[in-house]
Amino acid sequence: MAAEFLLYDKIWFDKPKYDDAEKQYYEEMNNTVPVSPCKKVKASPCMKAPVSPCKESAATPVTAAPEEDDDDIDLFGSDEEDEEAERIREERLKQYAEKKSKKPAIIAKSSILLDVKPWDDETDMAKLEECVRTVQMDGLLWGSSKLVPVGYGIKKLQIQCVVEDDKVGTDILEEEITKFEDYVQSVDIAAFNKI
Repeated sequence: MAAEFLLYDKIWFDKPKYDDAEKQYYEEMNNTVPVSPCKKVKASPCMKAPVSPCKESAATPVTAAPEEDDDDIDLFGSDEEDEEAERIREERLKQYAEKKSKKPAIIAKSSILLDVKPWDDETDMAKLEECVRTVQMDGLLWGSSKLVPVGYGIKKLQIQCVVEDDKVGTDILEEEITKFEDYVQSVDIAAFNKI
């Protein structure tokens, strides 16, 4: 029962016949190759292009290409073409280099949220923020800030800044802020995000 379906499927069993018929059909259509005496091929209803019956006595003549003068053919290529191709290549490389040099380099930046903790509840937080904002470096931009309660009446300063990664390191930034010993107890990084 499993092999019964093969009885009705003739495509794969007759494939060589169909291939030969298709090849012969296209050769006759192009009139380029003489038709040799053919085998009798039975046309199948599943073939899309009709195969014309082969006549054993008829042979199609081979059309020969006209002979060309060998002097016109340069088998190895000329030096002029190589020089021209090299010149064009160099010109394109130069244009690419110029275009790439004009393109601005991408500057890696990071957004940092700092927690600046005071010594006690008596520390002047306005003065502490003023001291922190006096820290100025190339590639450092201060953002918004707020006071966040820690406990027992003590508040810490949360301040946002954006830094260029190549110019400002977090260690240097923390070190500069902790120099204000009268106001700052410690500095922690609450959040660090690449931009």
